[in-house]
Amino acid sequence: MAKGKTYFGHQSVGANVLEGLVDLARRERVELSVTVRSGPEAFSQPGLLHEPIGENEKPLSKIEAFERAMDGGIGGRADLAFFKFCYVDFASTTDVDKVFARYEETMARLRTRHPKARLAHVTVPLTVTQRGIKGSMKALFGRPRWGESENHVRHRYNERLRQTYAGKEPLFDLARLEATRADGSPESFLHEGRSIPRLVSTYSDDGQHLNANGRSYLAAKLASFVAETLSG
Repeated sequence: MAKGKTYFGHQSVGANVLEGLVDLARRERVELSVTVRSGPEAFSQPGLLHEPIGENEKPLSKIEAFERAMDGGIGGRADLAFFKFCYVDFASTTDVDKVFARYEETMARLRTRHPKARLAHVTVPLTVTQRGIKGSMKALFGRPRWGESENHVRHRYNERLRQTYAGKEPLFDLARLEATRADGSPESFLHEGRSIPRLVSTYSDDGQHLNANGRSYLAAKLASFVAETLSG
């Protein structure tokens, strides 16, 4: 990971990726500073500073918490800053347009107030969908299987994020990586006639959080993303 000061706000899946990052650095014998933000002072040395932000199931709270962190000192010290939502922040009833509008407005303000810090974007993580006998029975009777409508909503938000920022500002496509198998093929399901991505089952033990395999895979991708963004 390139020398620089990176801030990352997150919750559980983010913690999974960071655990994988620490393991990766130890395995590769690379010196890497990964620390939890403990006060207003931050970044005494290059590295990755992180902290839990907002409340799960309340996506607007995470946008607000990121803005407070940036205005509270991070914006003047970080070379790169980003945060991620959690899969639980997007349910079947989530108003995607409202959340994205707030996100876009907030990022625009922060870009103006903190020109030193480069802002990056992260797609919303996915989950598996219900399979097995219960899943088959639900499909037979036209009932939604667990995870399908939720992943559909997450995909709608992620598509908005990609359309707005991809190719213009750094974007770590966590969702696309989670939905890509080891052989490079996509993992998806059909929802209302459309192909919707879902988490590859081998990356998770509970269908939501990352296992050792998933952590290692995503950590390597995040390390490359941060290094390329800082050196770009």
